[in-house]
Amino acid sequence: MRQVPIKARVSDLTAIFFAVFGFTCWVLGDSCIKWIGQYGLPPQEIVAFMGFFMAVTLALQAAVRRRLGNLRPRSVVRQVLRAMLDMANNVCVVIALRHLSLTMFYILVFTSPMVISLLSAGFLGERITRKKALALLVGFGGVVVAVDPFGHVQRVDLIGFASCMVCVACFSVNMVWSRVLTRTEPPESLAFCSGVVTAMAGLALTSFHPHPLTPTLLLALVMMGVFCAAGTLSFYFAVKHTSASNVSQFHYTQLLTGALISYLVWHDKPGLSMLAGGSLIIGSGLLIAVAARDAQPVLSPGCPQ
Repeated sequence: MRQVPIKARVSDLTAIFFAVFGFTCWVLGDSCIKWIGQYGLPPQEIVAFMGFFMAVTLALQAAVRRRLGNLRPRSVVRQVLRAMLDMANNVCVVIALRHLSLTMFYILVFTSPMVISLLSAGFLGERITRKKALALLVGFGGVVVAVDPFGHVQRVDLIGFASCMVCVACFSVNMVWSRVLTRTEPPESLAFCSGVVTAMAGLALTSFHPHPLTPTLLLALVMMGVFCAAGTLSFYFAVKHTSASNVSQFHYTQLLTGALISYLVWHDKPGLSMLAGGSLIIGSGLLIAVAARDAQPVLSPGCPQ
């Protein structure tokens, strides 16, 4: 008779893999967005190509695996409404990355785990333990330290800051709602619907003032779509295997990969406040991981499945 703890650990490891891989792909996609934005491509056109190449990538992946049926939404209305959150989030990501460094962008959006945990507690009934509450406060404190609003007021870009706050709101609601939708909707369908809705809305806005593309820009747009598709699909698989609040803790890995890419590509060196705040944020993520592990129910070896 197989033991339930082994099954639980496999499920957790699956969620961890998809979460880390997905968030890493999103960093690579965000890096493409920031690079493309330097060439003056309008946000709506970037988002349009993002959605289009996401949808194409997911359709090809489903066709190769002979699972095209998984792309069909079970509830069109709920899927479209949720996809509109993705659309708003993506537009604000493009705008924010034009005004902020990659590292600062991730530091600001790292307020999302706190929002997600509060929403999960309110709408999904997920309990916030003392350890998790402490971790959330530490993470928020890390954001404040990193931004250093009192010591460097002139460095705070209000457009970038406001765009990040909209990103946090849209992403957090989307994550909690996706946890509910994955009970009836295939992850492939959620990601594909996001791509289609984003492409249609973006292309409708782009048709008025299209921007000419070079082969280099087109290649970057394709890579952006592929990375975003891989990240989005992995994200939905992750929330299917574990709670939304547990997946959100791995959001913090983006700070490390984002800082590395920001330094290698744009030569952005983080200051002392950013390093101190980043350390607090990463420490917060570790505390949440420990709290999630301790909260995992452990059954005796003789318990039936």
